[in-house]
Amino acid sequence: MLALLGAGGLAGAVAATFAPPRLITRGFVLYLAATLADVLVRPGFLSPAHDGPAGDEAVAGPAALGMPIGSLASFLGVGGSVLTLPLLRRSGLPMAAATALANPLTLCISAPACALFLTAAPAAGGTVDTGALLPAAGSVDLGAVALLLLGAVPVVVPLRRWPPRIADRVHARGYVALLALVLTAMLLRLP
Repeated sequence: MLALLGAGGLAGAVAATFAPPRLITRGFVLYLAATLADVLVRPGFLSPAHDGPAGDEAVAGPAALGMPIGSLASFLGVGGSVLTLPLLRRSGLPMAAATALANPLTLCISAPACALFLTAAPAAGGTVDTGALLPAAGSVDLGAVALLLLGAVPVVVPLRRWPPRIADRVHARGYVALLALVLTAMLLRLP
């Protein structure tokens, strides 16, 4: 699955370099809305139907989905976790295990896509608005990257040392709330 995720990540990144930014933005919004509806309506996300499978059985089933997941994630810029977390959750994993597995899967998607985006020009008809913070590298807004890291690192470092104990149901609902928050923010930005 890891190789297929990476190949899909590269394929989606190549497609994104030729796509108009409006298509990617609207696709991102549509995908977030579909994911939000899916995790709310279909059973198995908010409360898993059964205990998770042991070992590799949890991720072995959807291995064939690696290419389409990687392609869609890098094309839309949603990150692989948005696609893989519901899949892992429905395989019976608790949220803590599903999120822990989704992060390395995201790395497999994002590494080849990032390499391409760092060297590629912005998408057709698009520009990278970095403001005065940092210049762009390819089609990557380095100012946005810096701000994301400045916001994330102070939170991630202490949480790695002292992870909070979050009930599975609260964790799942928090994920749904974050999806809804991102979707709302994106809808407010649409022209």
